[in-house]
Amino acid sequence: MQGEGSSVGGTGGIPSATRDTRRRGPVVAALMLAMALAALDSTIVSTAIPQIVGDLGGFSVFSWLFSGYLLAVTVTLPIYGKLSDTFGRKPVLIAGSILFLIGSALCAVAWNMAALIAFRVVQGLGGGALQGTVQTLAADLYPLKERPKIQAKLSTVWAASSIAGPALGGLIAAYADWRWIFLINLPIGAVALWLIVRHLHEPQRAETTRGRTDWAGAFTVFACGGVLLTALVQGGVAWGWLSAPSLALFAGGLLLAGAVVVIERRAAEPIIPGWVWRRRTIAAVNLALGALGLLMVAPTVFLPTYAQSVLGLAPIAAGFVLSVMTLSWPVSAALSQHVYRRLGFRDTALIGISGAALFLFAFPFLPYPGQAWQPALLMLLLGAALGLFQLPLIVGVQSTVGWSERGTATASILFCRQIGQTLGAALFGAVANAVLTSRLGGAGSLDSVAHALENTTDPGAVADPERLRRAVDSAVDTVYVGAGCAAVLALLVLVFLAPRWFPVIGAETPENGEVGGPEGSGKAELAPRESPLNRPAE
Repeated sequence: MQGEGSSVGGTGGIPSATRDTRRRGPVVAALMLAMALAALDSTIVSTAIPQIVGDLGGFSVFSWLFSGYLLAVTVTLPIYGKLSDTFGRKPVLIAGSILFLIGSALCAVAWNMAALIAFRVVQGLGGGALQGTVQTLAADLYPLKERPKIQAKLSTVWAASSIAGPALGGLIAAYADWRWIFLINLPIGAVALWLIVRHLHEPQRAETTRGRTDWAGAFTVFACGGVLLTALVQGGVAWGWLSAPSLALFAGGLLLAGAVVVIERRAAEPIIPGWVWRRRTIAAVNLALGALGLLMVAPTVFLPTYAQSVLGLAPIAAGFVLSVMTLSWPVSAALSQHVYRRLGFRDTALIGISGAALFLFAFPFLPYPGQAWQPALLMLLLGAALGLFQLPLIVGVQSTVGWSERGTATASILFCRQIGQTLGAALFGAVANAVLTSRLGGAGSLDSVAHALENTTDPGAVADPERLRRAVDSAVDTVYVGAGCAAVLALLVLVFLAPRWFPVIGAETPENGEVGGPEGSGKAELAPRESPLNRPAE
């Protein structure tokens, strides 16, 4: 039985003139450079923190270098998604790139920690445009049959940049001034910006089709997301979960959420339109990828600590244990099209998330203390499983909407994944610390125990290092069980909420090499009426 994608390239497919890779090659290069900037900036700062704090001070608030950037990226994703549907991808990507480069330049001249944090937020405001618009343009550029190729390229860039970021940051901090961490963004970003301006062509849109921009909704969404994410990021870290700051932030966030609902229901062109949650396919994928963000906290946040504290590996070797996941992920994603063209998007994702759940639940059964290859093998398998899970869902959702809705749909699934990751960091951090407190019979946190184990050179400096290692092992095992439960949640969402066959529409790319086109312009996506792509949802 044929599933989604079986007729792509056949009747109603893409005109051969548009398959000339020379037309889109420079644009793809620009997208890969932009993706590299966004990925590098998420990790490159981490290993340079000692030098930055030594120069600027502000040790007590340095964590906001990461939190501020994350908050700005997350809360702007739905805003940029809607703006790209309203004004086109090119102006949004150009504006985001310029804002990101301005933020990078300002970070390089920061005079104290407060200024650096503020400029990192400016970077994040641009980074939200880079992440969301790049993914949307990837769907605009390629027909359904070829989308796994560009998505695999972007996944490879993200993986390579994420791995290289800490090492590159450490090298720059060791052999040059830490300010070069931000200055190197400028030439890379300038090349990407030039390629976008020069080679990305979108059809002109009639002014009457744009509608009214929902600026009130954009501001309220930004404020609501910022307040709630601040409560999640800082809760249990800067203050207790039941303290006055936490309660005030959560209360304020709920009030703003109510305001978002009221404003968006009245807006003619809402930033977060109701159809994102009314359409069964998109709602199910949003929830499933939110669970993906939740479970990804286990390997990305807790596995390096496990590798160093329990296995006794050096930081570079610990990074390798995690990096093998980013090697198998893009390969599996690139090959996923051969599966979903036969089984469909949902069933392919079900295979992937079932495997992911199995590998996550297997982690607590690793021997103690074990060998490095054992968790590395599990991460290799986990990456392969998640490649089968994530990419079919992203490609599937992008293929169920037309050009004028694709930015909003793409931003919604990226936003849910980011929210899941933020929730996971808060939830699993609390779980890990609770396990440590129980095992050690007193107050303690995973960070403090790991720091004690990693930095002692005197065998007698830690009273009972074996007890601490076993406590860390138990804490990380518990986190992986929680991540496995998140994978099961994603599986249940797909089984009970997602349709068996996604209602995919055909896509016709303009013969002049332009990217996409709004409905009504003569370059709209076409839905062949007699195509297996349009199977009714079961």
